[in-house]
Amino acid sequence: MDSTGVPAIAVALAQHRRILWEEGFGWADREKRIPATEHTMFSLASISKPITATGLMRLVEEGKVDLDAPANRYLGLGQLTGLAGDAEQATVRRVMSHTAGLPLHYTFYYAGINGDDEPTMDEAIARYGILVYPPGQAYVYSNLGYGIVDHIIERVSGIPYPDYMRTRVFAPLGLTRMSVHIGPGLEPYVAQRYDSQLRPIPFYDFDHDGGSALWASAHDLVRFGMFHLKEHLPDQQRILPDSTIDRMHRSVTPPSASGGYGLGWGSIDEFGFQRVNHTGGMPGVTTILAIYPRELTAVVVLANKAATPVERILQEILAVTLPPQYADSLRVRRAQARPPAETPRFTTPTELAGEWTGTLRTWQGTVPLKLVFQPDGDVLVTLGDRMPAMLNFARWADGVLSGRFAGTMPTPDASRQRHSVVLQLRLFDGKLKGQASAQTTDEPVYFALTSYVELGR
Repeated sequence: MDSTGVPAIAVALAQHRRILWEEGFGWADREKRIPATEHTMFSLASISKPITATGLMRLVEEGKVDLDAPANRYLGLGQLTGLAGDAEQATVRRVMSHTAGLPLHYTFYYAGINGDDEPTMDEAIARYGILVYPPGQAYVYSNLGYGIVDHIIERVSGIPYPDYMRTRVFAPLGLTRMSVHIGPGLEPYVAQRYDSQLRPIPFYDFDHDGGSALWASAHDLVRFGMFHLKEHLPDQQRILPDSTIDRMHRSVTPPSASGGYGLGWGSIDEFGFQRVNHTGGMPGVTTILAIYPRELTAVVVLANKAATPVERILQEILAVTLPPQYADSLRVRRAQARPPAETPRFTTPTELAGEWTGTLRTWQGTVPLKLVFQPDGDVLVTLGDRMPAMLNFARWADGVLSGRFAGTMPTPDASRQRHSVVLQLRLFDGKLKGQASAQTTDEPVYFALTSYVELGR
């Protein structure tokens, strides 16, 4: 805490059906001098996803949602649009596992700051629920996907998403300090979110509540982890069968060095230990929940400032609680760690050389886009009638071109804040297809708003 300046951290450790340690450190609210405890509610960011997925799976068990049906079957006026692929193949299962082809997306609507109205979910899905890759062909993490999941929960159940989660997930599991946003009466028990300068961040909302909007104490979150360890505590109802919990943890994405992703959960083999987990990060938030099914261990680390090394804290806890193999392997890996090598200068691969032209398709219309790969490795980007800009941090790996350029996305929601444009394009059938995301980089962070790109020679 001294080295990072984070105001508060809360941790919890459970093993073999018992909470062994839970504690808060520092200030939940520096200005009001409210200390953090194991019962302080922290903003969870993306740990919201496995919790929302648990709610959706109740509807699956009841036969009200078919995981392999198109997500559009359960949506209303806002429907997924098949630009790079068939929207009928964007199933609920693929939306939950980030393989439906949906783009990068996040928005933060700050109270009293933004100056723009938050769209309805139908509007958000109609604008940004676009397929930028063919369903099933790429893993692309999408917050909007879990906004779509919470919208499906609400439409199918007929109950507002926060109420559904409270009555169908939180209450049956005995999670009294877990909430979508901050419920009435819980305000004194929450950790204020802080920016990098330790300034309090105003409350913010999203158009992807199911992926980002939950709050919980370390105590309640580790109990949620215990439920997913299939430890049937006396005061918790069995809201899902054990087989369904196993199905949620099982990866459905192609294997990679960073692990796989199932239905709301990531998974990885770590030093021979199976780890099922989710992390969270957004303005004023860094979180992690990790469970080790074979060792019946769950660990929670919550912080109220971004870029806090919660993974390091998690490792230190595990080094004294898992079998010695973990600590020994961790010690070896740290001893072998080397500084990252300098990124080599981009050189144009043969398959990309020359000029590519096409369009960037926003929710309001299409704009011409051109990429020119020069012999010296520079890549020039021309968006609309603007002057060409350099594609900075250009990279070509595993058939994906990525980079960032100085540009402006010509939509009213993007143009309200200064931003640059990040490209991520895949080579499919002789064409470059993918996403261009308008992203703010200063504090406060406002959005990543994505449009579809298709280019040919």
